Amino acid sequence: MERRTSMLPKAVEVPVGFVPTPSAPYRIHRKAVQNVLEPGHPRPDPVPAHVSARSPVFGSRVLLWKQDPSVSEIGTRKAFLPGLVLDGPRDARIVNGAPGIPAVSPNAFGDFILAPGTDQFDAAHTFAVVRETLTMYQRALASGGIQAPLPWQWNSGSNSDPLEVFPHGLPNVMNAYYSRNQQSLKFGDFIPSGSAARVFTCRSFDIVSHETGHAILDGLKPGWLLAGNPPQTGGLHESFGDLTAIFLALSQLDQVEAVIAQTKADLHNKSFLADMAEQFGLALGRPNGLRNADNDLKLSETGTEVHAISQVFTGAVYDILADIFSFERRPGLQDDALVLHQAGSYMASLVLRSLIAAPASAATYADVANKMLSIANADGKPVQYRNFIRNRFTVREVVTSPLALTEDMPADMMLEPAVQDAPGALQDRRACCGTMTNAEYFDTNEIFNDELDALMRSLKSEQKKRPEVALR
Repeated sequence: MERRTSMLPKAVEVPVGFVPTPSAPYRIHRKAVQNVLEPGHPRPDPVPAHVSARSPVFGSRVLLWKQDPSVSEIGTRKAFLPGLVLDGPRDARIVNGAPGIPAVSPNAFGDFILAPGTDQFDAAHTFAVVRETLTMYQRALASGGIQAPLPWQWNSGSNSDPLEVFPHGLPNVMNAYYSRNQQSLKFGDFIPSGSAARVFTCRSFDIVSHETGHAILDGLKPGWLLAGNPPQTGGLHESFGDLTAIFLALSQLDQVEAVIAQTKADLHNKSFLADMAEQFGLALGRPNGLRNADNDLKLSETGTEVHAISQVFTGAVYDILADIFSFERRPGLQDDALVLHQAGSYMASLVLRSLIAAPASAATYADVANKMLSIANADGKPVQYRNFIRNRFTVREVVTSPLALTEDMPADMMLEPAVQDAPGALQDRRACCGTMTNAEYFDTNEIFNDELDALMRSLKSEQKKRPEVALR
């Protein structure tokens, strides 16, 4: 008797894990497998209560850079976006607005599997990272008991406009930015000095998630992005961008496993996790990325330069993450990657909720540190979590502790600020990302009026001395 498996076409073998481009041989292969090895399962009738008729099963696979293109250990990998993604790509909250790039259509399987280095790949990659970032923080809020959509700053009861993403929006510009007025993210590209290869900031996992972080925080704290705030408020915005890149990496198990292997489960060993925007940093002649989250900076060492001051908060949170991971490790019981994934998820939720609870304007690092302490306690976390938060922010000169750092942090204690912004201190944003240097967040009218007022005062004074001189 002929064996039944001989019905499978022998000439059509598909590698495991391969995401195909539709072809006739592949359709033959799948049909044969479904008929012989994968018999269909009848759908239950009636539909179970947990399946909503208004929520059909959607989802698209997307090929994207999981870090910067220069981080060869990670490279390009497939990710799954569980929502409905249409031509563009676009969904309800995010739309690709790339000039010069035709709308990218999914293949016959509904996936965006495109060749790296092409305009179409850039459009799909950038959309995917923005979507993953928004989804991550939506989940972070839900895990903290907050069931509400994260709005863009312009959204209201009568405005649900999406965020528009321009992967090639700033030709020959060595930067990227979020614009509230334009309701968009725009990414630059440039050719580094002494190189023939163009660098596209949209291809950086870190840069795209960083700028998306600005957009998300602006929707929650619209007063914080204005340059008239104290330096520490600006530092919180810039730090949140960097922390967003770290949290997003830790939300993806393949990246977490790579971090564990690269660091041997010690987050203070050098890794791509702590380095921000490696390719951009290399293009500027730096040995690492633009910034290093695993740093030892203190507030007294940074002054008012927002780019520098942000690294104090980022470094403290990174240290707390490393402390929690080390405390929770149980190599004999749990895989290290799972523990780090859980620690990253909790830190993303803790930081986001603490920022939301902080003042609507002029927020300081001490404000957020104290919110982290109270929320960790309300979450029922062990006292060690509060100790880690207090100790790391104390060492960074953010707060002062009346107790020795070897003593347990009381649940109801508020910590006083240590190094504070001087009264009237102005933010120095010159070295920041394009978002923080965007003119729309400065009161340019006030700046121009000050100069014009000075001119008028001078002319009036001159008129008093020389009445024959008429004001023009």
